[in-house]
Amino acid sequence: MSVINLKKLKKECIKLLKKLINTPSLSKEEKKTADIIESFFKKYKLNTKRKYNNIWIENNNYDYDNYTILLNSHHDTIKPSNGWDTDPFVVKEDGDKIIGLGSNDAGGSVVSLIATFIYINSLPKYKYKLILIISAEEEIRATRGVESILCYLGKINLGIIGEPTNMHMAIAEKGLIVLDCLSIGKTGHAARYEGINALYIAINDIIWLKNYVFEKKSYLLGKIKLTVTKIQCGIQRNVIPDTCYFTVDIRTNEIYSHEEIINKIKKNIKSQIISSSYRLKSSSIDENHKIVKIAKNMNIKIFGSPTLSDQSVMNFPTVKIGVGDSSRSHTPNEYILISEIEDGIDLYIKILLNFIK
Repeated sequence: MSVINLKKLKKECIKLLKKLINTPSLSKEEKKTADIIESFFKKYKLNTKRKYNNIWIENNNYDYDNYTILLNSHHDTIKPSNGWDTDPFVVKEDGDKIIGLGSNDAGGSVVSLIATFIYINSLPKYKYKLILIISAEEEIRATRGVESILCYLGKINLGIIGEPTNMHMAIAEKGLIVLDCLSIGKTGHAARYEGINALYIAINDIIWLKNYVFEKKSYLLGKIKLTVTKIQCGIQRNVIPDTCYFTVDIRTNEIYSHEEIINKIKKNIKSQIISSSYRLKSSSIDENHKIVKIAKNMNIKIFGSPTLSDQSVMNFPTVKIGVGDSSRSHTPNEYILISEIEDGIDLYIKILLNFIK
């Protein structure tokens, strides 16, 4: 196989992006876009593997299989929000701009990594094993996404996660804990001095959560952030509520374990924690890691990311870097620039070629 014409490959991947945008791929409904991605690789005579709607492929030109680099991005999208000027499932082009749901998060990174993989695989040889995963269900953190296939890949030494970061490199990422809490009181008539108002118990707990600050601060990720995002209480205007439910969104750093955080909260609120999700850990990579040194030498900006990605379920060193801007994600009229994709492909390739030096 001769070395791929990169200019032509970029154009083909831009066409692929438009096709993906025109094919709805809400989380858990990504079958059609998974089919499209498989077909695209077949055009280049490359065979993929698949589980559920996750697609992965390994390069066939490596000569050293004791070091594996994982490339990953996701092809599922959220549901479109209100406020779109056009049909979110139909591409609109405006000069350099491609508008459509999933264009920025994370379609631009998806096709950039696909182009990068195909180009690297067309070289006479590449020193390391390279695995590309285009995964599903990332937006809902479901267990049938990338987490379901990591066990098939063998040892991974480094992961490069494609999410919109303006091609800056996140070397740390906040984790997530979600707590569902229940305060329990005693019902009574609102006109009489009776009962125990569960809403008041919840309010006191919510005030504590709002005001409490975990002391230790991460150099890259800052402090832990606690936010109450939902509350449900009461059945009728004149009835004192005997139960109140509320949900807490906690963005964690690498300083505290999730168990430490939950135990601290349990000791300071009266409400019960009736369910919790804390498998999505914060992540960070040693600043002396080779990939970080390469980024610094290439004048790539280094930062800590407040947003979550599939890094949170990976137990090996990872960085996050991708085309587009995180501020466009999950917003009406989401877009990506063609120039961002073309430049992103060049930068991904340069990083991977520098890694073997």
